Amino acid sequence: MHPKCQSAITKQTLNVAGLVVNVFVQPDAAAPTAPVAVLFLLHGRMGSAEGVEPVARAILDEVHARRVASAGQQADDLVVVTFIGRGVDGIKDQRNHGTRLVDAHANWHWEADTASEKHNVRHALDMYAIQTGTARDVSFLIDFLPAYLYPNDERTVSQWLVSGISLGGHATWIVLKDEPRVKLGIPIIGCPDFLTLISARAAEHNLALAPPHFPAPLLAYVRARDPAATPHTAGAPAGANPFRGKKVLVLCGAADALVPWKASERFVGELDVGEGEGGEGEGGKEGGVKEVWVEEGVGHRCSEGMVRRVGEFLWREALVR
Repeated sequence: MHPKCQSAITKQTLNVAGLVVNVFVQPDAAAPTAPVAVLFLLHGRMGSAEGVEPVARAILDEVHARRVASAGQQADDLVVVTFIGRGVDGIKDQRNHGTRLVDAHANWHWEADTASEKHNVRHALDMYAIQTGTARDVSFLIDFLPAYLYPNDERTVSQWLVSGISLGGHATWIVLKDEPRVKLGIPIIGCPDFLTLISARAAEHNLALAPPHFPAPLLAYVRARDPAATPHTAGAPAGANPFRGKKVLVLCGAADALVPWKASERFVGELDVGEGEGGEGEGGKEGGVKEVWVEEGVGHRCSEGMVRRVGEFLWREALVR
């Protein structure tokens, strides 16, 4: 599915206080003293760190190709971190996924046959809790990962970046909202508007936005804390929009039936990141970037074209100095 890896890439597993990650690097890609940009790559529902590894490697290859083509241009190094596990013995997945699995049923969705073993009454709650927890794990890693990566202060982390696929894409939007240290995010087939997405899914199953499928505390939390509930438009009060000044690349499939573009379209269209206002060196303005690509003929998957766009965006908007 993804381009064959061509550049030398090494993989290291780190246990960060019980939260285990895989770290992918290209040892000879940049000068050994170059600043390091760290990209968290979050996998989707029913996925795993192992399953997303080809994407991590393909992103590094895309960046490597641009680094070679721009020989002599100063650029930060790139490290890709795949998510995430708690425990020992190489666990390296998102909450309740892969080798971190606690309850397989919590990862299933609603079924037309409510008697089916796979019918999960708590689908909305489980999905939102997992993506929210994942976003919080990103903040934890930002706090402590540099000391584990570079215990002798060998390198300096210059930037924190995040991308995610499907459920990981949903979590990417939450990270962009909640974590001020993350300045660039690339949600891939994810959605920033949980209620629009899940309401349509509930309607397909003739489910009301009411218990047991939608407990009141869940609805209250989402309506107060979801990215779509956060001030994000040009008319937001000063300082209220956490997306201003951030660089966002939105990647979706036009034929995606599971997370359709129409669920995200209004939010993304309204989203104000302060484009065209310059950076800190140009009068202290915010200078965000927003780019959107809805790929024709692509369903709910991360395509090779999306990976190429990730590499190009990272190189242009984060790595080149």
